[in-house]
Amino acid sequence: MRVAVFTETFLPKTDGIVRVVCLLLDHLKRRGIEAVVVAPRIGDVRDYNGFPVLTVPAVTFPLYPELKFGPPTPFTYRDLVAFKPDIAHFIHPVAVGIPGMAMAKVMGIPTLASFHIDIARMADHFGVGFLRGFTDFATRTIFNWADYSLAPSKLIENEMRAIGIHNVGLWKRGVDAHRFNPRFYSDEMRYRLSDGHPEDTLLLYVGRLSAEKQVSHLRAVLDAVPGTRLAIVGDGPERAALEEHFAGRSVHFAGYLQGEELSQAYASADIFTFPSALETFGLVVVEAMAAGLPVVSSRVGGIPDVVEEGVTGFTFDAGDTDGLIAGVQQILAVPGRLETMGQQARAFAETQSWDAMMDEVIAHYERLIAQAHAHHRATA
Repeated sequence: MRVAVFTETFLPKTDGIVRVVCLLLDHLKRRGIEAVVVAPRIGDVRDYNGFPVLTVPAVTFPLYPELKFGPPTPFTYRDLVAFKPDIAHFIHPVAVGIPGMAMAKVMGIPTLASFHIDIARMADHFGVGFLRGFTDFATRTIFNWADYSLAPSKLIENEMRAIGIHNVGLWKRGVDAHRFNPRFYSDEMRYRLSDGHPEDTLLLYVGRLSAEKQVSHLRAVLDAVPGTRLAIVGDGPERAALEEHFAGRSVHFAGYLQGEELSQAYASADIFTFPSALETFGLVVVEAMAAGLPVVSSRVGGIPDVVEEGVTGFTFDAGDTDGLIAGVQQILAVPGRLETMGQQARAFAETQSWDAMMDEVIAHYERLIAQAHAHHRATA
């Protein structure tokens, strides 16, 4: 099998979508499946894990400086034809994916589109909700153009169906329970993240520092719950504003962490706090659970699918600062609850294998290719 993967973002950028794309490619490699990646030209990445990366000229998106976009070119089409893919997988098709889907249709290969960005909710959050009708129409049109679509959570699956997208399945997110594991606990990392106060309760946030993540809401927890500190892992356009917002509070900005350092950061904290207003899934939540952390998170994206209320964490409505504070307080109110909930979070995460989730995607590939072959035979 040969798969063409079209993505709107790729290395060297680091975010949840890039991580999922890389995990997919790693899994395809292990299963002996050939792949090619089509992505915007962000850095000088020409291959990934032995798979060629076809980059397309890209310009910076004004409202999101870290994002670059641009359409595939005739040279892209030439290289795709030479690769001879059996199927094309589009990671939330927009600037790269829409023209790419047209190319796939001309080539006569089946198409699979997966949902990764809730553009309609982003429009609401950024005060341009009047565009929601258009974004729903565009999303419905694009995803219905694909032969099949995949949602990252039950919530998003229901929303996709509600706006009129047909043939929708579920591609749940998994976690690498070996990489994110309590065994990576490090006294040195905890000392670093707590600014030399490892005895305090250490809250952790991991993710992009942007307005929709609502990281600023965590200051209310520090003010309301004595003996708490916050470590923020990640970077983004809101960092300077957040550093000013948290001035005088017990907060450590760690910047981006990768590899073992990221594993240590998760395992060396006490509670994972995630106040985001917008998510399609929330991959970092499952990573934190795998590291043995109870979670206090807004009920967005796939969070309700993975956090069991009062067992592995507590959830609250996005923007409900009182609910955020109450979640942390409830974990700390009962002796031993922090440890017990962390153990239960770890136990759940161990059931969420990436291999199983990715094999389901491959099964979709196989089904769509078989259907396409049957259709070609019937119309020949």
